Amino acid sequence: MIKFDNVSVSFPNKNGKIVHAVNDVSFEIEDGEILGIVGTSGAGKSTLLRTVNQLQLPTSGQTIVNGNDIGNLSGKELANVRHSIGMIFQQFNLISTKTVAQNVAFAMEIAGRSREEIKQRVPELLELVGLADRADVYPNTLSGGQKQRVGIARAVANNPKILLCDEATSALDPETTNDVLQLLKEINNKFGITIVLITHELDVVKKICQRVVVMNKGEVVEIGNVFDIFTNPQHEFTKTLLLHTFDLDLPKRFTQENSKPLVKIVYNGDKAEDAIVSNVVKQFAVDVNILHGKIEYINDRPFGILIVQLIGEQDEIYKSLNYLSKNTYRTEVINERN
Repeated sequence: MIKFDNVSVSFPNKNGKIVHAVNDVSFEIEDGEILGIVGTSGAGKSTLLRTVNQLQLPTSGQTIVNGNDIGNLSGKELANVRHSIGMIFQQFNLISTKTVAQNVAFAMEIAGRSREEIKQRVPELLELVGLADRADVYPNTLSGGQKQRVGIARAVANNPKILLCDEATSALDPETTNDVLQLLKEINNKFGITIVLITHELDVVKKICQRVVVMNKGEVVEIGNVFDIFTNPQHEFTKTLLLHTFDLDLPKRFTQENSKPLVKIVYNGDKAEDAIVSNVVKQFAVDVNILHGKIEYINDRPFGILIVQLIGEQDEIYKSLNYLSKNTYRTEVINERN
């Protein structure tokens, strides 16, 4: 569907210095998948995305879309490919002087659709995104989430095969973000549209994407299944990026305590739903003080982290640690002990 083949993008900044925004990137996006591209600001995510519809030409390498080198297309050929690619933006980009229905219809008019087709399809699209009752209102009367729903309706108006989302939820609150992500997932399931989602919000990737590409300083540093990347990152940049997603910081009085082991337990897969801590209390003469933790479901697979204190005699603590090590994905003592 989409293939990046040794793609590099360089351009001069306002001071005339050459910026290497994307450096020798190669990977493929499968037909019908939802793929996330994550990284900090300036990682090259959006620049890479814009090579898919020739809003940005590669300096070297090829971006291949449905077998076509997008960089070699122009005129009608390029227009046809662009009509097969929908795009959703962070700032909505709606036309303020047109109604909701007219904004959606405009995308079809640009593509040369007939009046009859537009008249039939626009109500269907507004029904799809839950805005059938807002067809005749103007964008300034809509909430941010509603504006983005109009943007989604417009982006899929011409039955695209690919949907590019550039920070599509960054301007939305968490609840609205969840609603928009659910809508995108429904569209993917219903129409099989390939969705490429650029974001710096890792929670977005966890909720909707099947695979994730991690970029740093213009390079791809890691790529893989979302569950695998989040539960077992390999690259140091990815590990740093994921550090803050679970928010498991504790007061210093716990981390500086050296008489009671502070234990981080990582659950992965089916064992995340087992009563491991309860079994420790039953089998060994220890008390378990739960200080922090959570279980999340990534692609419907459980992944959890729990931080506990083990209280008891040294021998029983040792036995319980050994049991935890054998029955969880990873167990580690995270404070100093005498």
